[in-house]
Amino acid sequence: MNHLLALVVAVSLVPRLCATANELSESQLEGHRIALEVRELRLTEDARGILKIYKGRPLFAEIPFQLTTVATSSNWSSIYTTSSTNMGFVASLTVTHTPGTLNEYRLTGADTNQTSILTGNETMTPFAASDYWVADLGVEFLHWPGQRLLTNQVHRSQSCHKLESTNPAPGTNGYTRVISWIDIDTGGIVEAEAWDAKGKFKIFEPTSVQKVNGRYQVRELEIRNTRTRTKTILVFNYDK
Repeated sequence: MNHLLALVVAVSLVPRLCATANELSESQLEGHRIALEVRELRLTEDARGILKIYKGRPLFAEIPFQLTTVATSSNWSSIYTTSSTNMGFVASLTVTHTPGTLNEYRLTGADTNQTSILTGNETMTPFAASDYWVADLGVEFLHWPGQRLLTNQVHRSQSCHKLESTNPAPGTNGYTRVISWIDIDTGGIVEAEAWDAKGKFKIFEPTSVQKVNGRYQVRELEIRNTRTRTKTILVFNYDK
């Protein structure tokens, strides 16, 4: 199983550590190693799909989207573009990954048709009015300087690293930390929980996979907001 957004993105960026290597504990060193390995996974397949938004039990909206991957000699990008007759659901996001630098996020909304470059906690904003934030689609938590291996355990029938990622400067409504279970054999994210200052409030789970060009890719990825009782499911159809 690929990592949480292997369907979407993963990067080869080396994190800026908050302490030098000899000041980190063994669990922190392992945490950074695991986060780096997951970031180095790349999605190479393009995909089409549906963004299904639920508010309570009924389906609230189905938004078509296109995922395009573009690689150059120096970086690679994942481009999400939605289409809808409701302009509130129309958006385009480009996540560019360049080794040795931070991710670059370019978000274009239908309301202004202007492109904004988002950094830090600015990325904790909804994409196309869904439960997915820009930071989620960029797997931003794996780039935070605080990474710590909590334990190794079986989770959802997979042998996993349990990783804690902490945000050094969380915003008022942003994530303070993320707990993720990462498949030891594949580097795929089996589940992740996002916490803010009030506690746990988002849960990410890949709920279906498919084999694409000899590799398993996430076919459905669900995010649930336990406070608003909403959820969004990304359903992917990979181009062959």
